[in-house]
Amino acid sequence: MEFQELNNALLSHFKEMVKNKKYLFSVAVDKDELWNTYLDSFPAKANPIYKERRQHDCSCCRHFIKTMGNVVVIQNNQMTTIWDCKVKNSVYQTVFDALSAFVKSHPVSDIFISKSEKVGTSENYQILANGTIKKWNHFYFELPEQFVNKTNRSIEDIKGTFRDTKHVFQRSLDEISEDSLLTVLELIDSNTLYRGQEWKKALTDFLNYKKNYQKLTTEKEKNLFLWEASAKAGIAIGRIRNHSIGALLIHISEGMDLDTAVRKYEQIVAPTNYKRPKAIFTKQMLEDAKKTLMELGYLDSLNRRYATLDDITINNILFSNKDAAKRIYGTEDIFEELERDVVLNPKKFSRVEEIPIEKFISDILPTANEIEIYFENKHRSNMVSLIAPEKKDSKTMFKWNNNFGWAYSGNLTDSMKERVKAAGGRVDGVLRFSIQWNESGTDNSDLDAHCIEPNQHEIFFKTDKKPKVSALGGQLDVDIIQPGHAIAVENITWLNKEKMLPGKYQFFVHQYTDRGNQDGFRAEIEFDGQIHSFDYKKGMRTGENVSVADVLLKEDGTFQIKNHLSSTTSSIEIWHLHTNQFIPVSVIMYSPNYWDEQNGIGHRHYFFMLKDCINTEQPNGFYNEFLKPELIQHKRVLEALGSKMRVQDVEEQLSGLGFSSTKREELVVKVKGNTERILKIKF
Repeated sequence: MEFQELNNALLSHFKEMVKNKKYLFSVAVDKDELWNTYLDSFPAKANPIYKERRQHDCSCCRHFIKTMGNVVVIQNNQMTTIWDCKVKNSVYQTVFDALSAFVKSHPVSDIFISKSEKVGTSENYQILANGTIKKWNHFYFELPEQFVNKTNRSIEDIKGTFRDTKHVFQRSLDEISEDSLLTVLELIDSNTLYRGQEWKKALTDFLNYKKNYQKLTTEKEKNLFLWEASAKAGIAIGRIRNHSIGALLIHISEGMDLDTAVRKYEQIVAPTNYKRPKAIFTKQMLEDAKKTLMELGYLDSLNRRYATLDDITINNILFSNKDAAKRIYGTEDIFEELERDVVLNPKKFSRVEEIPIEKFISDILPTANEIEIYFENKHRSNMVSLIAPEKKDSKTMFKWNNNFGWAYSGNLTDSMKERVKAAGGRVDGVLRFSIQWNESGTDNSDLDAHCIEPNQHEIFFKTDKKPKVSALGGQLDVDIIQPGHAIAVENITWLNKEKMLPGKYQFFVHQYTDRGNQDGFRAEIEFDGQIHSFDYKKGMRTGENVSVADVLLKEDGTFQIKNHLSSTTSSIEIWHLHTNQFIPVSVIMYSPNYWDEQNGIGHRHYFFMLKDCINTEQPNGFYNEFLKPELIQHKRVLEALGSKMRVQDVEEQLSGLGFSSTKREELVVKVKGNTERILKIKF
């Protein structure tokens, strides 16, 4: 078989192989090893030495094989090489089979595109010693135009784009759940998602890719699928994870509640005056949840109200203010009430004894007749209400053995710290500075958290935005530009002291853009398990800075704080109570997940229910983290129900302060028995 016939057969196979194909791919092989495989695959005596080299060892064919030898097409997760060609000559068939096996044993690593439409050399001539001319034929292709780069972009730039798309496409398929895609598509169909129609076709196509990808079992199949599908899908679908709709899909896939996930999406794509007309859940989700709630007998458990003393059995009350019982019902002496209105300064207390909460419960409560707590501004985030079912005998939806729950201020089961966590911020470091604003939903200003470190480096949105970390280990990991109608937070944190320098860390808030209706802000600085809370109730002009506090890191590794905001000591009203004064405690109890000697069902909370404390917010009736496992599959609908089934008002509601066993906090109390003592409870 003449070599020209061999090349024609190879070219004919190639043309059939690329018919209707838009993309060629290349396999990650060592080009020298590929060339040696070609030479070494010839049977004995089929590739004799010609002069100094073997007969088939020519530079023209070497260039062709190193350029085209590792090129493949992908179809149905299988690769076809240019060597999968049947020829009549058994010698060359042996070589082609060896090259095909070698190429197929390696993974696809790139798209193939050529600078020139001509690859190889068709023929050349050699003048022999006797003066005659010998013609040599070589491997030679002319490529179809779709595989030739005719743009000004470099080959590496084009390849890099396809590689990046393939890698993002893989992450998208791995991290975006099928359930999240179906949910978002249903939101689009119900016209609930802002600008959702723009993404409907892309999401439908991506869902089909996802289903096909999930069927694959081997890494080789997956790699081939990813290359072929990402190239075919293009950047919009291939990099869907990097788009606004991708962020929504990731949040839903990771278990973020649907309303919060959609709100975050809207903050990116919606105009500032856009507001969703209804809660986020789909018709199918609602039908499935309703069916489960009916089958399991939970419909009567959905209606909720504030709990009262009549709801609680005596064995679940750690303390009741016996001598002050008449005051709980509003018959106290008017002069005693006025005496409590005198604002106190906790720094003036003498002989304040510190005591752990466990010892307070075991040693102090049994002999106490009256207890009052010193109510401080920092306790705003500790405000809590006990929530009961409207029907006392309704079946419990919760993990514990009763149907009681609780709600902290801000309609969360915890505080600003939880908002930061929900926004993706770290709250487990050695030093944290968080700010929060737009609690009214009408302050769309752009506030920014700043810190000047001891080396004078300033951390804010332009310098250390995620994932960048400062030289001293500080990082801004939450940055909100337009809150819209949502409560906004920003967060700066240092995860450890390894890189931190001793010196002053200066924390302040900058008003980047004033958009009116300002409410000011709240801030927290946390270190050594202590949270220092600050309130600033004034509006800020564009460009204005408000200093919050300085934190000094000493040479011995300890922290010390110097406050700049005076509002931390001024009296404010929270839930009908005034701060910086003593407030009578009606009852003290554990959270319901530790009633009736239950143990280990979530975190233990300590509730100090206060006289005349009235929740001024609209808490959810229940939260997903409370629910039994059998209900978690419907968490999005139940979250919507929890926010829609508002808690009903009652007289003498049980509201007050709550403290988690997982957070270091403290509370000053006045205990009256045979004597009167001032104690500082350490949680």
